[in-house]
Amino acid sequence: MSSSNTNTGGPSASAPAAATPAASDTLLTVHSVDLLKSKDGPNRREHHTEAYFSDKLIIRRGQTFQMWIEFSRPFNPKSDRLQLQLKLEPIFSRSTGIHISVPLVDVLEDGRWEMKIVEQKDKRVRLAVNTLPTASIGRYKVTVDSFSPKGKLLFPCTPNDVYMLFNPWCEDDPVYLDNEAERKEYVLNSMGKVYYGTEQQIGTRTWNFAQFEQDILEACLFLLERGQVAMTEWRDPVIVSRMVSALVNSNDDYGVLMGNWKDSYEGGTSPTAWSGSGDILRQYYKSSGKPVKFAQCWVFAGVTNSVLRCLGIPTRCVTNFSSAHDTDLSLTTDIYIDEKLEIIKDKTSDSVWNFHVWNESWMTRLDLPAGYGGWQVVDSTPQEPSQGSYRCGPTPVSAVRNGQVNLKFDTPFVFAEVNSDRIYWQKKPDGSFSQVHVEKNSIGQRISTKAVGSDARVDITHLYKYPEGSEEERIAVERASRFGSKPTLYPSPTGNDVSVEIVMDGTGPRIGGDAKLSIVLKNKSSNQRTASLLYEVMVMYYTGVLKSTVKKGQIPVTLKPQETKTIPWTLLYKEYMKHLVDQGALMLAVTGRVNETRQILATQFNFRLRTPDLIITALGDAVVGKELTVKITFQNPLSQVLRNVLFRIEGLGMQSIRKIAYGDVDKLAMITLTEKFVPTVAGSQKLLASMDCRLLTQVHGVADTVVKPK
Repeated sequence: MSSSNTNTGGPSASAPAAATPAASDTLLTVHSVDLLKSKDGPNRREHHTEAYFSDKLIIRRGQTFQMWIEFSRPFNPKSDRLQLQLKLEPIFSRSTGIHISVPLVDVLEDGRWEMKIVEQKDKRVRLAVNTLPTASIGRYKVTVDSFSPKGKLLFPCTPNDVYMLFNPWCEDDPVYLDNEAERKEYVLNSMGKVYYGTEQQIGTRTWNFAQFEQDILEACLFLLERGQVAMTEWRDPVIVSRMVSALVNSNDDYGVLMGNWKDSYEGGTSPTAWSGSGDILRQYYKSSGKPVKFAQCWVFAGVTNSVLRCLGIPTRCVTNFSSAHDTDLSLTTDIYIDEKLEIIKDKTSDSVWNFHVWNESWMTRLDLPAGYGGWQVVDSTPQEPSQGSYRCGPTPVSAVRNGQVNLKFDTPFVFAEVNSDRIYWQKKPDGSFSQVHVEKNSIGQRISTKAVGSDARVDITHLYKYPEGSEEERIAVERASRFGSKPTLYPSPTGNDVSVEIVMDGTGPRIGGDAKLSIVLKNKSSNQRTASLLYEVMVMYYTGVLKSTVKKGQIPVTLKPQETKTIPWTLLYKEYMKHLVDQGALMLAVTGRVNETRQILATQFNFRLRTPDLIITALGDAVVGKELTVKITFQNPLSQVLRNVLFRIEGLGMQSIRKIAYGDVDKLAMITLTEKFVPTVAGSQKLLASMDCRLLTQVHGVADTVVKPK
């Protein structure tokens, strides 16, 4: 068989000049297939997948990719034919797969599975293969079918599978995002920020989404199979994101993470000790789907962010402060008090979380009227079931803003989280309750996400609701309340010329110190007012669930006409030290009745005890392949010994987490650890550290390091 001069002009390439009829008559056998899958090759670069720590061909749908095929003889376009078979088959479940035939054509057309020859060299041809922007994502097996007058042959390209992802760079993909800086942030950035605390005391921690690390893509596709949703539905980001919101929690479908809001984390990891998603997803995948213990909302959100970014859906973490958990779909947060103005704890099932972290994913909503695409809330923290499963979203942020709570999915629940009114109900002698006080602007404060291209915090409250008290905001609340379970609320209030609020100086108290607040009363009338204030300070979980009362008391108040009075209030360290739970969260509730007008006064103020940071310092320059020494310093702020302290370190391009069991840290002691790392990736990198300790949680640190190439 003679090799010959070949016209490499593409699809119309003529048969090789020296090819004899006998040569074309022989079977066309595929000798080898090169999927051009190297990280720095054109396929991975053009598809923005070179960051994946994998030697597989990873592509994005709606874009062409290239491949070489070597045959037993030169390909003759006049008598030979070629076809690719792509099969998406479940690896673990029994659901039906997908089979796609890709024909060879002369000219590629958009919106079709097709391929054409773009180069021919002797026995090799280079193909450009067109994929659909609506193809199901997943891991496709590839077979080459070669046809010649002598017959058909199949060449399975095992183990060279093709991984297909969503494509935010493709205008015809529903996840298309038209801003390159946003694509870099919401798809390609593997480090992010998660905000926590209270609206007056916003804490921040760095999270390693690890979406490109080893085994993470496989773990995400394994997770989708657990969703028991037909693979034909894997084309739709609405269904995939809803599925992921159910699968990241383990409440009813053997998902990734088991939630735990109690005090004990035996047999697992404290939620505040995690600093990234890589370890969690690898553990889940390698144990064939055994839930990882334990998580709270920011861990659920961090892992959801990782899975959706890994699959190609632009996603970000969002924190809502004073986030309502409406259990009865009244679209209000209801607090019940007795005749003595004390909170009836077992009647108050609605709660207000100090903060709640969820995700937003970017997509068009072809299943909804026009105008509801864009950012969608996706929340995998198990709070209330939705259509029989613990999941939430995707919920259009624009529908929440306008009070359009009749639009799917779970809009009433998300609306109540950010924009419900807090209503106080008092028990009457006959056992019924009457509405005595409404707070219209306490829920949904300083909704926060990380800025594009920097570590700054951005306030996106305006995307969720109109300015508090504006006509548009009241219309949205009233429109939404018509769909709630108590549509006839809001009777006219009684005389209310006295106001009460609680204020805090600066960034607030540190753990181990005294907490100092002020109660401010204003008399707006031209008459004297007297009242007796009841205060109760309670330790609570950040979810708003109260654990125990630390201190309570009474303060008699006399207010002159038009007077503003500030009453200092202090909680001593020795009063709270034995009561603390995770997050060091406390709530001061103040209630009272104005004697002259019978006006009920009521307010609540959440605050946290700030924890120290871990200080991370790199000693010397960071260079790829060269050992780097890092110093980590920590000061115990408590006059109590910290037992069994464990440090966890990740980042710097490491493919796994490093754990250091330190032991005990003496009261008020300062300690220093020295660790050595070998950076593997050049460029701006972060090194994260967190501390796992029963008595002191939410202690972490981050160092920014520029790693030089070799």
